[in-house]
Amino acid sequence: MTSWFETEVVIIGGGATGTGIMRDCALRGIRCILIERDDLASGTTGRNHGLLHSGARYAVTDQESARECIQENRILKKIARHCVEDTQGLFISLPEDDLDFQAQFITACRQADIDVEQLDPEQALALEPNCNPALIGAVKVPDGTLDPFRLAAANMLDATEHGARLMNHTQVTGLIRDGDTVKGVNCLNLRTGEHIAIYAKQVINAAGIWGQQICEYGDLSLKMFPAKGSLLILDYRINNRVINRCRKPSDADILVPGDTISLIGTTSERIDYADIDNLQVTPEEIDILLEEGTKLAPIMANARVLRAYAGVRPLVAVDGDSSGRNISRGIVLLDHAERDGMNGLITITGGKLMTYRMMAEWATDMVAKKLGNTQPCTTHLQPLPGSEQPAAKPKTTASLAKPVYQSAIYRHGERAKQFLKNDKQRQAVICECEMVTCGEVEYAIKSLDVHNLVDLRRRTRVGMGPCQGELCAYRAAGLFTEFGSNSGNQASHLLHEFLEERWKGIKPVFWGDALRESEFTYWIYEGLFGLSDLPERPSATGTCGEAAPNHDSINHSNDSNTGSNNANRPRPHSTEEVAP
Repeated sequence: MTSWFETEVVIIGGGATGTGIMRDCALRGIRCILIERDDLASGTTGRNHGLLHSGARYAVTDQESARECIQENRILKKIARHCVEDTQGLFISLPEDDLDFQAQFITACRQADIDVEQLDPEQALALEPNCNPALIGAVKVPDGTLDPFRLAAANMLDATEHGARLMNHTQVTGLIRDGDTVKGVNCLNLRTGEHIAIYAKQVINAAGIWGQQICEYGDLSLKMFPAKGSLLILDYRINNRVINRCRKPSDADILVPGDTISLIGTTSERIDYADIDNLQVTPEEIDILLEEGTKLAPIMANARVLRAYAGVRPLVAVDGDSSGRNISRGIVLLDHAERDGMNGLITITGGKLMTYRMMAEWATDMVAKKLGNTQPCTTHLQPLPGSEQPAAKPKTTASLAKPVYQSAIYRHGERAKQFLKNDKQRQAVICECEMVTCGEVEYAIKSLDVHNLVDLRRRTRVGMGPCQGELCAYRAAGLFTEFGSNSGNQASHLLHEFLEERWKGIKPVFWGDALRESEFTYWIYEGLFGLSDLPERPSATGTCGEAAPNHDSINHSNDSNTGSNNANRPRPHSTEEVAP
């Protein structure tokens, strides 16, 4: 049996652009439904370095992108304050770099209306003491950090409060067509196995790199250029300002502080389109990131690597460049009625996280015109939920520890008052690394469309700190029974799936302290909880994911992840040598 719905607009893709379009449509009074096959920000949006671009990185090579970035930088600092940390940034030149490029860089930034200030080495080190002391020059830029998970959730929350509907964990399986007109989409609910037909006047393809597949459902050609970028997460925040290398774009040229950690990125590698759902961080990429990263901040050599991950830039192929470095990050908006004679479908792709709101505005302008809606865009003026007002501390939270209160406000802004209550159960800390309370978990499950621990991680940062879920995941899993619709056995499955997902990012950096920590986690969840004995849970789409670590996989990972730099790190030959 197939359920069906009617609406004005269907949006495919729950990344920043898709949720931005959802919000823009809702604020203009356009009825819309967003379809996402996994969770919000689970694709490219959640797999980048979380940089609030000033545009300076593109100033020399792409003035248009630079201007777009600084424009949206200023807007997001006003409308998304709880998603942004205005850290500022430095572009540093090292002895092997050409100072002539710095002069060219400063000129290009000023041409793009980006505020820059040239600093001498002493001034730069006073601002960021963990910069490489060998630097020979520096430029201060208005970079910052942007939490992509928080941003997507805030856009979704505002949209649903204005009448939009979200269908998470739902996959588009085809387009509903009537000749040369798209009438809607066919979907599959991946949690329940239910088939769904959604009829709409317009369909917006905002699926990023996966947009090529959506176009293929309509027999349309859209050639995407998959360029993989890999990053490493460090176990603590080693820098308080974004540190960039002042040179032409290259691998490992940016070190970004984010909440409680820092991350180094990125690489750029052409991959086959067939591999976009099976990204692997290679030992060679890890070596490059570690070697080049320590040039930005030598203290990084002493940091523990928590995990590695990769994303795919949603670029449209326009030439024969094999690396993706010289392709513009420009926005691509396609009206398939005009381009291909296929009515009822548009595609928005390209761009970057920083320009998501602008992309959403362009796409919504197009569908609004087709629908005869004359309401103007207001997303650049209206603050997102969480940034609507300065969040004053409620009187009922007098007993809350200051770090807990500050962390909640930092993540949810004024919406935190919904769960910051003088209640011992709600104040109980679930995740010590990120200071997440029971009340915040309840709020996320009930208000932010959370269905599992991975969704919860994106909404609250549970499991994203140094222990990677080791000491909080089981507590959070139990709360799904209390606040959600899961039974105790289902909560155990949620825990198992969450640990498998965390394991994927740990495996590429499986040496030293990361190996010791993983062994400890394995002993906890296997020895105490017996998770490997859990019966397999049936799924609407079958099972997926990698097995939890065992002794054979640990030894195998040690052999397969030995790169030139990593080989010099102490590596145990047996698991007995890594007892904590």
